[in-house]
Amino acid sequence: MVFIFSMALISYRSFGKTGLYCLSAIATILANIEVLLLINAFGMEQTLGNVLFAVTFLITDILSECEGKKEANKAVWIGMFTSLFFLLLSQSWLLYMPAEGDWAMGAIREIFSSTPRMLISSFIVYAVSQMFDVWLYHKWWAFTERKTGDRRRFLWLRNNGSTLVSQLLNTLLFTLFAFYGTYDVGTLVSIFVSSYVIYIFTSLLDTPVLYLARKLHEKAAREKRA
Repeated sequence: MVFIFSMALISYRSFGKTGLYCLSAIATILANIEVLLLINAFGMEQTLGNVLFAVTFLITDILSECEGKKEANKAVWIGMFTSLFFLLLSQSWLLYMPAEGDWAMGAIREIFSSTPRMLISSFIVYAVSQMFDVWLYHKWWAFTERKTGDRRRFLWLRNNGSTLVSQLLNTLLFTLFAFYGTYDVGTLVSIFVSSYVIYIFTSLLDTPVLYLARKLHEKAAREKRA
C-alpha cells in the first residue's frame, strides 16, 4: 500500500494529471487480474486486488480536489476504456492455436477463461462506484463550503465521506456480481466483510496522501505564477 500510494504521488508530482490517468489505467487492468487471487490476511479471506483497486479512488479524489470534477470523471472513463480493451484483448488470446513449442497457452487459458465474469463485473461496478464517488465528493465539498465559507477546510471529510460510502457500494455489488454461485454464502460474506475492512483501512490512510497531493499542486501553481 505504501508503494502504490507513493507511486500516485510520484506520478502526480512528475507528470501532473496525465501521470494519474496512466496510473489509473494500469491499476485498473492489474487489479482485474489480482482479483482472481483469494488470499488469507489478518485472519480474513479477501481478494488480492483490494489495495491496488483502492488507489483508483485516491486518484479520482486527488483529481477532484486539485484539477476539478471534469478531470476526475475523465479518469473514470479512461479506467472503463482500458478495462473494456483488456477484456476484449485477453479473450482474443484464447482463440489462437498455440505452436508445438508453446509453454504458456495452458496457463493463459486457465487464468483468462474465468476472467470475463470478473472483468464484466468489475467494469460495471467500477463505473457505478467511481462515478458515484466523484459525485459524492463534490456534494460533500459543496456542503462543507456552504457551512464554513472556506473551500479548503474539511478535506478529510469529503475524502472519507465519499470514499467509504462508494466503496461500500463497490464491495457489495462486486461480491454479488463476481462471486455469487462460485462460493458459498459464508465465503461471500467473508469476502465482503474483509474487502470492506481493507477499504476502510486504505481510505483512512490515503487521507494524508491527498493532503500531500494538494500541497504539491499548490506549490507547483505558485512556482508557475512566479
